[in-house]
Amino acid sequence: MASLEVTYSSSSLSSPSFPFSQLISFSKKVTLVRFPNAVVSPPKLKLQAFGKTRATATVHSAKQAAGIVKEVLPPALDSTSEPPPFFDGTTRLYISYTCPYAQRVWITRNCKGLQGQIKLVPLDRQNRPDWYGEKINPTNKVPSLEHKNEVKGESLDLIKYIDNHFEGPSLFPDDPAKKEFAEVLLSYTDMFNEAVFSSFKVDGSEAGAAFDYIETALSKFEDGPFFLDQFSLVDIAYAPFIERFQPFLLDVKKYDITEDRPKLAAWIEEMDKNEAYKQTRREPKELVEIYKKRFLAQL
Repeated sequence: MASLEVTYSSSSLSSPSFPFSQLISFSKKVTLVRFPNAVVSPPKLKLQAFGKTRATATVHSAKQAAGIVKEVLPPALDSTSEPPPFFDGTTRLYISYTCPYAQRVWITRNCKGLQGQIKLVPLDRQNRPDWYGEKINPTNKVPSLEHKNEVKGESLDLIKYIDNHFEGPSLFPDDPAKKEFAEVLLSYTDMFNEAVFSSFKVDGSEAGAAFDYIETALSKFEDGPFFLDQFSLVDIAYAPFIERFQPFLLDVKKYDITEDRPKLAAWIEEMDKNEAYKQTRREPKELVEIYKKRFLAQL
């Protein structure tokens, strides 16, 4: 039997198209993201533009994602399901349809047109099969990628891995300044998510600083509407979470994240045009109910 190396870090444990631009906060111009017991400053943004040159190998628009295939999604595997034939040369992406971390990697796969090369293996998050934790990822979390007799985890690592190790349009910029800014924004994703999650316990407007940061980041380059001008892994990293935060905050906290944030509103509208992304989405009502069960019970 082939040798197996399992490498993973940390991650957390989506389908038909449904636009979330229809769910259109007043702008709270502050510079700090507040947490329950700490004050954390987000990374500083330098807003000078770096010109309009674009690398021809990158995806310049959400409409240009390559190899868009309308695939029939397989049913989620549960504790009664037989395992796939592990490490048989097939590249497999283990996900949950409702996990935003897994959705990042799923979007990347679709944007690069890899539906025929990376097999989707969805798991029932509420009734996961034992073999997944025993054979694939001992943390029992998704996403995981089975590739070349190795298993890799952690969503931000995986989107870079897929972009670098598989064919398809590049989803990361060549421009050094944009590369540097991309790393700043990717490093901010956890802080952004924690700030918004913390706001669920109080007034939804407490998330204003985090969304103001996103609005400012989207203002860095002139052409837009994406973070780095052209569509990239940065957009993929944020999309699944904003997809959930927007309807939840509007429904539960009556807080509209796009009010007085035109760049964010335009970004959401443009993301809605991305077929590769739309295939990974759930209906907003379903996501709101999931968050209500998860977070409101803790309040």
